[in-house]
Amino acid sequence: MPSRLLAAGLVLLGGCRTVPDSAGEEVAAADLVFRNGAVYTVDAARSWASAVGVRHGRIVYVGTDSLPAGLIGHGTEVVDLAGRMLLPGFQDGHVHPVESGVELGLCDLHDAATIDAVSAGIRAWAAAHPDAAWVRGGGWQLPLFPAANPSKALLDRLVPDRPAMLWAADGHSAWVNSRALALAGISRETRDPPNGLIERDPRGEPSGTLREAAANLAAGALPPITDAENAAGLARADSLASGFGITTMFSALTDEGRLRALSAADRAGTLTVRVVAALEVPGAGGDTLIARLHAWRARYASAHVHPTAAKLFQDGVIESGTAALLAPYLGRGRDAGTPVRDQATLDQLAIALDRAGFQIHVHAIGDRAIRMALDALARARAANGSHDLRHGITHLELIDSADIPRFRALGVVANFEPLWADGDEYLTKLTEPFLGAARSRWLYPIASVVRSGAVVTGGSDWSVSSLDPLEGIEVGITHRDPGDTVTAPWHPVERVDLPTMIALYTINAAWAHHLERETGSIEVGKLADLVVLDRNLFAVPPSRIHEARVLRTLLEGRTVFRRADSSRTSP
Repeated sequence: MPSRLLAAGLVLLGGCRTVPDSAGEEVAAADLVFRNGAVYTVDAARSWASAVGVRHGRIVYVGTDSLPAGLIGHGTEVVDLAGRMLLPGFQDGHVHPVESGVELGLCDLHDAATIDAVSAGIRAWAAAHPDAAWVRGGGWQLPLFPAANPSKALLDRLVPDRPAMLWAADGHSAWVNSRALALAGISRETRDPPNGLIERDPRGEPSGTLREAAANLAAGALPPITDAENAAGLARADSLASGFGITTMFSALTDEGRLRALSAADRAGTLTVRVVAALEVPGAGGDTLIARLHAWRARYASAHVHPTAAKLFQDGVIESGTAALLAPYLGRGRDAGTPVRDQATLDQLAIALDRAGFQIHVHAIGDRAIRMALDALARARAANGSHDLRHGITHLELIDSADIPRFRALGVVANFEPLWADGDEYLTKLTEPFLGAARSRWLYPIASVVRSGAVVTGGSDWSVSSLDPLEGIEVGITHRDPGDTVTAPWHPVERVDLPTMIALYTINAAWAHHLERETGSIEVGKLADLVVLDRNLFAVPPSRIHEARVLRTLLEGRTVFRRADSSRTSP
């Protein structure tokens, strides 16, 4: 560990119990003191310390183990970290907590690595839930099926007695059986909806896979998710997040039902993460939309739920040919994908949301969609002036190199999912063949955007990929699957180092969430959002970062997760 230590700091807060020091001064006793640790503060100087004191939910001391007299009182919990690591709580810059938690209670196929495993999972869930009106859930992986296109014939055999609809892991395709197609009224005569694609067999019949807006045709026939299901899903997500050391989440697509669940949990005192919510924005917008978003923001805001952002989709994904590109996909004629909105509509919506004070969060995968989003945010700034709303673009799979400097110039946050830069089959079998080598060079250019000086944050997009920030941190450094030490790094030129990756999930994300004055680093006066790891990440090979385990997570000084084998005298 670097030898440089942060100078000791202490703040005194009124109205607290005090302990006299040797000079007769009264110094406030802490509720909790961590000692003998590898404390990476992530402050502006990226300083190290060995001890931290917490009182009434805030950090009151950061420095060496030579503690100020009186900091430890009769009721102070003293934790000997024994060299273990203390970091600011992780912040996930793009995640779907409620709906992903709901999905865990449905037919969950995320861990199915073969078609046989997918089939077995579906059969098992259907057999275990004979009274369910639908077999629904998701998580199947696109590369498992030829052309990423599973057939209704297979699903008919697996679920012959009722409708079934299963979302792909990326959330942009759905697999349905014949009963679901019939209930949704999708037939050979059904035209593709705008921004949607009904995959078809050689006879023109729907084959069983629906892309983008076409999936919504079938989703409309599903029974609605109940408030009880949303509450149960949030509870699952909340528990998982705390176990991974996450103290703040950016809920990337939040409808009113999910907002109700978040707000109710916070008011009941059961929410153990802080949530910035990006509100769902369908269609083109208008005064009615802005009024509705204002109403949601006022109705559902609470101490730990901030409904201050708005989510826009501008394209789909490259793997299914629905991302909007500046040049055509290889092997698909002139097809370059279609943006969700034309430029004029996107500009008007961005200007309206910016004027109304909402932080804009744009899903943009393809280079054309990214450029359109940057153009719209530039026009919003020109129309309304700069409001420090910290708008962002998420996913950013393929960025034209000419657009990379624009993130810093416009103050646009670049949110990546680093775990996706691992050279997996999505990239090698479904993405790079569509683009060719020259364009593929600019897939997930995290290092290039970091070097430009833009604010870069990390997210999981869970349940699309793992919620564990340590896995994302590792892959951002190695560009290989977690634990892989054999495969050559994928696009090594875009790898970054450990300090940069930690910043993506802490101080950078805190800035993007308008929380940098309160969270994101371990500094005196900030909220005690902290995570204890069982090892110092700087002392292990990058390929073993994912093996680190969270021992304890604190939100505002309150322990919200503690590994079962921990005791009072251990982290």
